[in-house]
Amino acid sequence: MILIKQKSDILGSFASSLCLVHCIATPFLFIAQAGSVTCCDGPPIWWKFMDYLFLAISFFAILWSTKTTILKWIKPSLWLSWSVLAAIILNEKLELFHLPEAVIYAPAIALVIFHLYNRKYCKCNTDKCCANEG
Repeated sequence: MILIKQKSDILGSFASSLCLVHCIATPFLFIAQAGSVTCCDGPPIWWKFMDYLFLAISFFAILWSTKTTILKWIKPSLWLSWSVLAAIILNEKLELFHLPEAVIYAPAIALVIFHLYNRKYCKCNTDKCCANEG
């Protein structure tokens, strides 16, 4: 578990990158599916719930990253990006109001950038090394 906490920025940037790939690939899969008359009415259930999986993974990655970072501004930046991403995904699922598809890319890219930036400037070898410095 300590290893996962120490590598939370890698996990977070990986999960956010996969989320971004998932978001980019979805429209192309729908186009390909529309051309096929032998398939289903909609996307598979597992594809729909991948958003929630990525949100859960990134939630814990942010939780662990913010506990050990010395960068005070990175904490609200990570949580704000995650909150915006979660709100966009929930809006998409509940169909509350129309947003362009491209709007989801900004918080996903922001999460990747913030995790990578935090990883570069907060290199921990123990569970709480960065938290003790700031």
